[in-house]
Parts: sequence; C-alpha cells; structure tokens
Amino acid sequence: QVHLVESGGGLVQAGGSLRLSCAASGRTFRSLAMGWFRQAPGKEREFVAGISWSGETTYYADPVKGRFTISRDNAKNTVYLQMNTLKPDDTAVYYCAASLVGASGPYHYWGQGTQVTVSS
Repeated sequence: QVHLVESGGGLVQAGGSLRLSCAASGRTFRSLAMGWFRQAPGKEREFVAGISWSGETTYYADPVKGRFTISRDNAKNTVYLQMNTLKPDDTAVYYCAASLVGASGPYHYWGQGTQVTVSS
C-alpha cells in the first residue's frame, strides 16, 4: 500500500506560480513512478505530468508543456509539480498518483487532492 499526501495548493492570480508537493509513504519510493493529474468541475480527471522512478524520464500533457515541471527527491520521498504562468483554465483539484509500472501508467495509488484556483 502507498499513502500519498498533497500540499501546496491555493489561490493565485493568472500569470502566477505555485509548487505542489506530494509526500509518499508505505512502499519504497524509488520503486514507484509518479504522476500528477487534475480534475476541473464538470470534467473528467486528466493526466498532467509523469516522472520515472529515476527522474530521467518525464511526460507532460500538451496544455502544460513549457509551463509545468515535474521533479522528485527520492531522499525525501517527495514529488513536486512546479506550475508557472498559471491560467484560469488550470483551476482544478490536483491529484498525486503512483504507478507500479511506469510514468506513462497505469496508476495504482492516489492522494486526496489539493485545490488550485487561478483567478483572472
């Protein structure tokens, strides 16, 4: 079992930045690929970014490429999502997820989510 806890969400103006963190416990962190997803009101959950266990391989959804950066610190069992140049369309609940297979999924464990609101 893997327990994931997100933090760092909040309210920010368009053009601003936020950094989300996700602390993992319960399983060797190095064995997990990690990802971030988001779900906006009335929409399905969508993939945002993924990172391999080593951090060498990353994936991004097209809407966030060039603005968001996923990274991980295996010594701290933590994965991050740096979000820059935020837009109102980025408003969503952001979820951290862990995969036993790889950064492109499937994902097996989920956090409870953290709200990100971008005002125009």
